[in-house]
Amino acid sequence: MPSAVARESVGTKGPEVKRKGFFGKVGSGLDWVFGLVALFVLLAACSVVPVLNFLSLGYLLNVSGTIARTGRFRDGFIGVRKAAVLGSIAAGVWLVVWPARLVSKMWKDAELIAPGSGIARAWHVGLMVVIAVTLAHIVWACVRGGRLRHFLWPQPLRFVRWLRAPQKFGNLQSRVTEYVVSLRLPFYFWLGLRGFVGALAWLMVPVGILLAATRLPVGGSVLLSLLGGLLLLLVAIHLPFLQARFAQTDRFGALFELREVRRLFLRAPVAFWFSLLITLLFAVPLYLLKIELTPRELAWLPSLLFVIFIFPARVLTGWAMSRATRREAPRHWFPRWVARLGIVPVAVAYVLFVYLTPYLSWNGAWSLLEQHAFLVPAPLMAL
Repeated sequence: MPSAVARESVGTKGPEVKRKGFFGKVGSGLDWVFGLVALFVLLAACSVVPVLNFLSLGYLLNVSGTIARTGRFRDGFIGVRKAAVLGSIAAGVWLVVWPARLVSKMWKDAELIAPGSGIARAWHVGLMVVIAVTLAHIVWACVRGGRLRHFLWPQPLRFVRWLRAPQKFGNLQSRVTEYVVSLRLPFYFWLGLRGFVGALAWLMVPVGILLAATRLPVGGSVLLSLLGGLLLLLVAIHLPFLQARFAQTDRFGALFELREVRRLFLRAPVAFWFSLLITLLFAVPLYLLKIELTPRELAWLPSLLFVIFIFPARVLTGWAMSRATRREAPRHWFPRWVARLGIVPVAVAYVLFVYLTPYLSWNGAWSLLEQHAFLVPAPLMAL
């Protein structure tokens, strides 16, 4: 019977159903876009906090690893819907606390004009009431799902019915626990920490040589800089794919499997060249953000641009690894040599730009440590 009724409703109200489906898809798409923006903001906020920055690096590494395993770009946008909930809660809280802010301002003005007067005390009592109502409103909106519409339309009668419901707090605790567990924060932290340590092991020698070269006379500095630049060139060519391989297999030893990465390069040389081009090219503008020292309270804003630039690079690196792992035989010698010859000028240009960063960055020679294309997506010296 329900199926017949459903068929009848579809037959008689087909246009309405289609319109609802269309608007539902539009709403879902907008929610996804909002979630992506919220995700980037969360990654940027975490990247400027010591220890939490490993969460950002772990997420970006997992993007590469997931695409490398599945071969689908859409699988790299991990947790967008969950980020939409957190973004909605942040935006909703910001909106609903405005009445409390206005009443607080009125109370402070009254205290300034007539301290201890009846009007000032009345504004103070009113502020306490508004704060209590606002807190209840925020909690209720989060209980209902944390969407922006829940903050804009409180539904007080439904709130009263919810207060009378049995085991309401037990169900709420299980939902919150399930959501927090689904964020997989320990997984991202452990992945980011290991990825950071592995990348630092590769970068320590070339960057250390370049740092030492800045303290030597001109003759010794040039020779040492050439050695450090050559080593950094070799590291920059291989490290993005070593990190993607590590995230794909979840093995720390994969960060040092140079032979395996070279073997995979033979299967998808053009994809490797293009992903390396985007990775190093998108890293260059980020060094320009370090010309002036960013105030600590605004450090997350440049980090937002860091995340926006680094995210597509991680996506493309995972895509290149996926293409390589799905092919069993190396490609023809011509695309292999074209890719090899194309990689060299890209890596050389990147190393030259990194060599010049001490003369551009506020932190001087120490900016060489800020290899954000491979390490945490934020200037380390700003942490």
